[in-house]
Amino acid sequence: MNYPLPNVSTDLTGQTALVTGASSGLGLRFARVLASCGAKMALAARRIERLEALADEIRTSGVQAAAIQMDASDAEGSLKAVGKAEQALGLVTILINNAGIPDAQRAHKMPLDLVDRVIDINIRAPFVLSCEVARRLIAAGRPGRIVNIASASAYDYQGEGAALYSVSKAAVVRITETLAVEWARYGINVNAIAPGAFASEMMDGMLSRVGDMTQRFPRKRLGDPAQLDSTLLYLVSPASDAVTGTCIRVDDGQFGR
Repeated sequence: MNYPLPNVSTDLTGQTALVTGASSGLGLRFARVLASCGAKMALAARRIERLEALADEIRTSGVQAAAIQMDASDAEGSLKAVGKAEQALGLVTILINNAGIPDAQRAHKMPLDLVDRVIDINIRAPFVLSCEVARRLIAAGRPGRIVNIASASAYDYQGEGAALYSVSKAAVVRITETLAVEWARYGINVNAIAPGAFASEMMDGMLSRVGDMTQRFPRKRLGDPAQLDSTLLYLVSPASDAVTGTCIRVDDGQFGR
């Protein structure tokens, strides 16, 4: 193999990327970043109006985009979203499993319907979406990149009232590790990013419940979503050809090791 020196490129021309939870927060940022590098963008979330606005924005830059309404708690609907993305933009070669919800309750106070919803969205959805994208890539004989968005809470939990969220994100890390082993032979890399506390709509809700947690962080700040750009692009670019089954923590030193 003859790779250029250095083996780094952020040119995603010819790739089709599906980002879940693309209507707000980190997913919105991820979609804009991938589009800026030339990837055709399949934008998936529940709030179709927001997705349409983002798709229009991306199209003005000369990049193809499609808005796909998807509720990550609906497994069959999630599988159909992959087919819709392929029909609109071609085979999905990059999947960003970003959709997720917090539990926002003490474990012993959680109703069963909330338990089910957290598990469905945070664990089942990334698993079944990854499998559907991989099936199509394997059938086409194409390599691909899957990036799961975990959380620093997968490794550290301070009892802030998000026990199941922490458990679900630990499951995302293990999903990443196991699927990477299964699909390495097909050229499908599966990795994860574990962000710490980053500014987002979800974090706004957390801060309203627990107060300004930043004062216990060493740098006393929330992360800026732009600080995740380089990690995201690394995991979908040629630079990470030999990296699969790993989870990169990007937490600004906020949490213990």
